[in-house]
Amino acid sequence: MKYLKAIFNLTAGGSKEAGDAVMLQAAKDVLCGMLGDAGFESFEEEGDTVTGYVQKNVFDKEAVASCIATFPISGIGISYTIQDVEDKNWNEVWENAGFDPIAIDGKCVIHDTIHTSAFVQNGFFDITIDTKQAFGTGGHETTYMIVNELFDTDMTGKHVLDCGCGTGILSIVSSKLGATGVTAYDIDEWSVENTKHNCGLNNVNNVSVMHGNASLLADIKQRFDVVLANINRNILLADMAAFRQIMAEKAQLILSGFYTQDADLLTDKAMSLNLVLIKKTQRNNWCMLKFEALL
Repeated sequence: MKYLKAIFNLTAGGSKEAGDAVMLQAAKDVLCGMLGDAGFESFEEEGDTVTGYVQKNVFDKEAVASCIATFPISGIGISYTIQDVEDKNWNEVWENAGFDPIAIDGKCVIHDTIHTSAFVQNGFFDITIDTKQAFGTGGHETTYMIVNELFDTDMTGKHVLDCGCGTGILSIVSSKLGATGVTAYDIDEWSVENTKHNCGLNNVNNVSVMHGNASLLADIKQRFDVVLANINRNILLADMAAFRQIMAEKAQLILSGFYTQDADLLTDKAMSLNLVLIKKTQRNNWCMLKFEALL
């Protein structure tokens, strides 16, 4: 499989605020999210530089140009160079490298099977994740915010739907927090298998995983108390009506995967479906919204 390496250089562009380390980190996180939507699979960060890897036959120069032209943080300049990389199984390389343990607000630690963490011995909630090319370790802001929110939600006895399950991390956390059962689905067959694998690693046996998209929901008779969706804005807008159809009375819908500036658009859509906003969380220009179904 042939890969390209794109090296993005971020500069403050004369904005004093943008030169702040926190703002620069936010800019790098946002850039990675936008490039991920454009087909990039993995990233490395060093200083003011982000290096992204993308399959050669997937690389879209116009999509990258659009990411830069529509970059939502003002005062940030972005330039990049691109080059071929050594021909090897990069997915295997990234999987074998794993990821550093991630602690979420003193509530849990998420780690892979390669790295161990002292947090696990200190009474933290323990989650093991093998990424296997799928999205969701807890390191990205969107996953972090939803996992954190699950700990603040009464999950005991709840029926949960995990839309676009990725690694299965949200399903696993829901189960360990007391959910009666979790139904999960993903359009990526690899993610379906990864979720099953990670459920096994965490001794979770009440998660049912399906391959497909929101059209699957039309054939499900179960009504869910909590619906989770960490997907991009356009898919959330397209699928929210389907989510609403399978929500129980006073069910909660927790959404992320989008930028802060998209929150109003998603909230308007939710309100049109008789959902009320009960919580909004932001982290480095990424956003999470929590809604409740009205009677």
